[in-house]
Amino acid sequence: MPHPTLTHAIAQIGDVHLHYVRAGKGEPVLLVHGWPQTWYEWHRVIPHLVEAGHEVIAVDMRGAGDSSRPASGYDSNTVADELHALVRHLGFASIRLVAHDNGARVAYAYAARHPTEVKSLVFLESKILGIESDDDASKEYWHFGFHQEADLPEALLAGREREYLSFFFKRYAFDPRSITEADITEYVRCYSGLGGMRADFNYYRAFPETAVQSRELARTKLTIPVLAYGGSHCMGEIPLRSMKLVANNVQGGVIPDCGHWVPDEKPEWIAREINRFHGV
Repeated sequence: MPHPTLTHAIAQIGDVHLHYVRAGKGEPVLLVHGWPQTWYEWHRVIPHLVEAGHEVIAVDMRGAGDSSRPASGYDSNTVADELHALVRHLGFASIRLVAHDNGARVAYAYAARHPTEVKSLVFLESKILGIESDDDASKEYWHFGFHQEADLPEALLAGREREYLSFFFKRYAFDPRSITEADITEYVRCYSGLGGMRADFNYYRAFPETAVQSRELARTKLTIPVLAYGGSHCMGEIPLRSMKLVANNVQGGVIPDCGHWVPDEKPEWIAREINRFHGV
């Protein structure tokens, strides 16, 4: 499938500039990435969404890609409100959200804080912090604690970003070939720059604050349609189970033969599911 024309732009949102790409015409969809990725994780999905009649906006959240890297403000509520401001800046009164990993937690906060301005949420390979026990966060998620340590991860990984990121892409994929060396090179470009690793580790350092926020947001369940999926070789049914605790209208399940990197491993499959879910 030919790639649509992508327009790169920067929006000044408060004291942060957010980089995003835009493609297509039609109903707007905001794509939100996870760690250690950027807007680029969606580059195989975007053509399928555009072909179906969506206008796609894929953003680099604060601290990631070519967006600003402030020292603080990595809790989900802060980042969610920033993305909401971006959507309003672009002139949209409402939006559909599609999000992965850490970005899915941000998208949940967006939907919970601005419920009348979100039409639907696709929640991939993530869980809501602070809502249920972390018994399933076993040795597979050892890096959560490591990333929360102050200063240590940055010091140990300086100059070794490619080795570290490559480990995760290979370890958590069903088929490691899904993440190419060119893909990894793009992520290393983004994360090996000044403050790149520190900025995204700050999302993990904000987990305790995000958990408190999520518990408060969960007091009122989402009523919008939610589609939640986990990969069969990573989180499985955890995303679906997690979203059923905070939303009333949830569907989804497990993606076969898929690891954590859903947009890379199953771009056509997940695009088809998104388009079906959106009724296009």
